[in-house]
Order: sequence, then C-alpha cells, then structure tokens
Amino acid sequence: MLQVISALKGFTIEASDGRIGAVVDFLFDDAKWSVRWLVVDCGTWLRGRKVLIPPSAVSPYRFQEPQLEVKLTKAQVEASPELSEDEPVSQQMERRLYAHYGWDPNWDAPYIGSLPGAASSPFMPPPYFGLGEGEPRPQDSPEQPRGDSHLRSVVEVTGYKIHALDGEIGHVENFMIDVADWRLHYFVVDTSNWWFGKRVLISPLAVKHIKWSDRHIELNVFREQVKSSPPWDPLVAFNDTCKKQLHRHYGWAGSGS
Repeated sequence: MLQVISALKGFTIEASDGRIGAVVDFLFDDAKWSVRWLVVDCGTWLRGRKVLIPPSAVSPYRFQEPQLEVKLTKAQVEASPELSEDEPVSQQMERRLYAHYGWDPNWDAPYIGSLPGAASSPFMPPPYFGLGEGEPRPQDSPEQPRGDSHLRSVVEVTGYKIHALDGEIGHVENFMIDVADWRLHYFVVDTSNWWFGKRVLISPLAVKHIKWSDRHIELNVFREQVKSSPPWDPLVAFNDTCKKQLHRHYGWAGSGS
C-alpha cells in the first residue's frame, strides 16, 4: 500500500524491550530509489544521539498506531556504531552498520535506473555537489571521509524544484512510498507556482538528472504532459487502476497495456 513518507516522520520506534526514539528522516538510494536507513532521534534515552535503523528490521506496519516496531533490542541499538553529524555517512560506516545488525545490503528493492550525484549527509547539505559534465569535483581530503555517492536524505530533497524539458513545473512536496518494500515509487509534486492548486505524481522513471548544487530535478517529460496528467488527490486511495492510468499517460512501464 502506497502512502506519503511524511506521514511516517515522528513515528515512534519500538524495540522488543522498549521505545528507542522517533523517526526524523529517511536515507534513500538514488540509484535504486529505495530507503536504506531510517534516521531515529533517540531523545532522552540516548540524549543527543541519532541512530540508523535498517528497514529490514522493521516489522510489518499495521496502520493502527503512529509507531513502527523493529526486530531489535535497545542494547543492539545502543551498541551500534555512532554517527557524526558533521560528516557524511561513509561506505565504511555502512559496512560497520551492516555487520552490526546482520543486515543483507542486497535486501533492498530492484534496480530501476541510475542517476549521477555526490556524497550526502543526512544531517547537513552535501559536502560537495553534482558530478555532471562541466561541474568540477574537488579533491577528496584524507581528513574528510567520502560518503556513499547514492545516499540521499528525504528531508534534504523535499523542496527541490522540478523542471520539465521546457520549463519549471513545481517542487518536491513529498514522496509516495510502499512500506512493504520501502521503495520510493513517486515524487508528489506541488505545481501551485505554475498551475494553481494541482498536485501530480512523477515516477523516478521520468528523472533525467538531479542537480544537487542547484537543488532541482530535471525530467524527460514536457509541461503539457504534466498539465494533462491525472491529478493526485491525497483523500483518494491510489490503487492499481490509478497506477495504470498514470503510467499509460506518460508511457512508463507498468501501465498494463
């Protein structure tokens, strides 16, 4: 079942033996468009500390209370490798986390496309920006560990401007996620600055390039296609019929035609 990812922010995280904290962000892979980590603020339990929880540790969500149960103990979380808020999440740190939690890094969703990008931290802007043509890349500093080049923060990307092939259409307001597989299926795009009052869903399949330095996403569709696309209504369940209609409109895979 798809739902907006913002609805999960603030959810409490319950270990098998007590409360850990609350979700404050999600780190996703911009090549596979799947959530790799939940960022959890431990609050008064481990004051001043944030931890990363793998989605594979999250029990099936029952849609009853604003909480997620994880198949971990508080002792496991407390003993997890500590993060530094002024450094990106490095691949070395991820390997340590994988080993600590016994998580298979190949658990995540199927590959659906690759995008260029630079290292990113969940708690600060990327330490350097896009690696596209004509964009210089600074030399790596031995004192500054490199982050995973595909790891992105939902909080950071929310608000990015969206550009069609022939002009701007709006900004990222939210993401549609499936908590069964933790994949980011769609951007929720607010087009109110261009086309008052309408929100639309855009699949990552439409992403041509992401300009991290300018905080915008370039699509391979035209404005008129977006304008004539099925509107998204948060009060109406997004079912398989809606998906087929949307994908058929853009010619994306999964239209069932």
